[in-house]
Amino acid sequence: QVQLVESGGGLVQAGGSLRLSCAASGTMFRMYVMGWYRQAPGKQRELVATITSGGTTNYADSVKGRFTISRDNAKNTVYLQMNSLKPEDTAVYYCHAEWLSMARVYWGQGTQVTVSS
Repeated sequence: QVQLVESGGGLVQAGGSLRLSCAASGTMFRMYVMGWYRQAPGKQRELVATITSGGTTNYADSVKGRFTISRDNAKNTVYLQMNSLKPEDTAVYYCHAEWLSMARVYWGQGTQVTVSS
């Protein structure tokens, strides 16, 4: 069982920055592909970014060049640095952990990010 706890959300003006953190419990953190998803009101949850244990990253087109995902396997933590934020980035951001070969998937509770214009 893995528990994911997000932090770092809040209210920021357009053009500003926020850094989200997700701390994971357990001893097999490096086996998981970690990711961030978001869900805006009235919309489906969407992928923002993922990162493998080896550091390979993948981003949604809408955030490329503005967001950076990273992980610290020694601290069991994944981060999402968000720069040049836009009002359309407003959403609840969820941390996600997936261990494909073991069919294990976990979600965090979510953290609200609000970008004012």
